[in-house]
Amino acid sequence: MSYFEVGKIEYEGSKSTNPYAYKFYNAREVIAGKTMAEHLRFSMAYWHTLTAGGADPFGANTSVRSWHKYSGLDLAKVRVEAAFEFLDKTGIPFFCFHDIDIAPEGDSLREFYNHIDTVVDLIEEHMKSSGKKLLWNTANLFTHPRYVHGAATTCNADVYAYAAGQIKKGLEVGRRLGAQNYVFWGGREGYDTLLNTNLRLELDNLARMLQMAVDYAKDIGFEAQFLIEPKPKEPTKHQYDFDAATTIAFLQNYGLDDHFKLNLEANHATLAAHNFEHELRIARVNGMLGSLDANQGDLLIGWDTDEFPVNIYSATLAMYEVLQNGGLGRGGINFDAKVRRASFEPDDLFLAHIAGMDTFAKGLKVAAKLIEDRVFENITEQRYSSFNEGIGAEIVSGKATLKSLAEYALHNEQPRLNKSGREELLKSVLNQYIFTE
Repeated sequence: MSYFEVGKIEYEGSKSTNPYAYKFYNAREVIAGKTMAEHLRFSMAYWHTLTAGGADPFGANTSVRSWHKYSGLDLAKVRVEAAFEFLDKTGIPFFCFHDIDIAPEGDSLREFYNHIDTVVDLIEEHMKSSGKKLLWNTANLFTHPRYVHGAATTCNADVYAYAAGQIKKGLEVGRRLGAQNYVFWGGREGYDTLLNTNLRLELDNLARMLQMAVDYAKDIGFEAQFLIEPKPKEPTKHQYDFDAATTIAFLQNYGLDDHFKLNLEANHATLAAHNFEHELRIARVNGMLGSLDANQGDLLIGWDTDEFPVNIYSATLAMYEVLQNGGLGRGGINFDAKVRRASFEPDDLFLAHIAGMDTFAKGLKVAAKLIEDRVFENITEQRYSSFNEGIGAEIVSGKATLKSLAEYALHNEQPRLNKSGREELLKSVLNQYIFTE
């Protein structure tokens, strides 16, 4: 049975007018020593592509999907078939899911386990026959009412134990399906008011849960990369994994930084009052850049709109960070993005992914050329050249002290003249590379 009328999406080049073709994403094209497919490692988000219905805070579902006539486990099974048809037709090599995306919860944790096992059997069969891979999986610890006060940061020990049960099963599923990563997203790991919050206990308990996951993964031989996905707010007013810097500090504080990297999302960066490249740079320079959730927000709307990424500037600067990082390793570029509520036909899923994949493919090519030509590196190195010799070299080497610097300043009454940062020039050059590459 086919769930989509669209055929296989092929690369036709930038002059193509076929909306169902890639204009820039050529999986086999070699850029900076690797193919586009190897650089980008695209992934389909199960929740937005298969389970989302188009609802928003003011309206009901709008999406038209052939599998909506099913329910329960039958619905879960046909979604698996639809997922692998979509992956095959788009050529996307990876997929991601939360546990409740693939299986109905049922009336108990035991029943949930049974449902998951049934669906994972089917997923495993499709993975073997198709060659598609699981980029990462995770446990949904935020949707059910039991998590109203959080999961690992809940005030209810029974809920904490239930969350641990979901994570345990998630790790087992990840091991079975060969997941390359396992993600922790603290959707409700935060607070709405400090008036009723034991912040120290909540942070300690969150760290305890993460350490237990590390220990259990080792016990069962699950060698995936662990990732934490920062987000500042929504649904809680303040979430503990606020942004890249906050998350890295938390991991370092609890001695967990050797076990985790970051899964960074563009729209979450926006909500934290950062841009995507800022978050990637913070993670990269700290050796913590693990994977990307590719989407974008609307600056005129104050929530997590999860739009498909079409901003070529953001994609170019994101891929610049990825290339400077030496790639994403086990990570990838997951389209944690949903079609707009008014884009409700099945074909829109293909058109949206084509747009996102072409945007990042173009961004990859531009970023590689910028690095090859050392556009930013040359200017940056010259800008900080005063730290390569004399008093600057003493500062960098650690030989300088406050006393030696004060003495230098007293004898050097006027610092050497500053030079322009040339920000406008750099932006103009970036434009030139985007428009001509």
